[in-house]
Amino acid sequence: MFTVIIMGSPADKDFADQISAALDSYDIRWQLRIASAHKTPQALLDLLAEYEADAEPKVYVTVAGRSNALSGMVDAAVTAPVIACPPYSSTFGGGDIYSSLRTPSGVAPAVVLEPKNAALLAAKILSLHDTNLREKIEAVQTEQRERLLDADREVR
Repeated sequence: MFTVIIMGSPADKDFADQISAALDSYDIRWQLRIASAHKTPQALLDLLAEYEADAEPKVYVTVAGRSNALSGMVDAAVTAPVIACPPYSSTFGGGDIYSSLRTPSGVAPAVVLEPKNAALLAAKILSLHDTNLREKIEAVQTEQRERLLDADREVR
């Protein structure tokens, strides 16, 4: 099991690094790649064909801002789950997020804006194949609940 993080350009690396760091906390293998739906469409399709030929369970996380054609194109070309995690942008008042949300019929990448949460969703999807991973997720969730309950006790 692994996660493929595909960036639209090298400018997305710092954002993608947050996803890979969160995947590390779940002991999920990941690979980082760069391919653009707009600038290198054939290279992207070739890359996806290579990954899809491997039957190992996987999740794709796409990191592309502006006009995010990457997430939809990846989702349309693969059968594995795709998570779009576009970098934050104040350009156009944040309206560029709509390119991640509005996709054609039959194209359904999940959209998760927080890098750590994108990694969590990837972990949850992959945990369908791995009970140890499911236990790690449960432990993280229990820790989060306890931290909040402790904070509540402190403020009383």
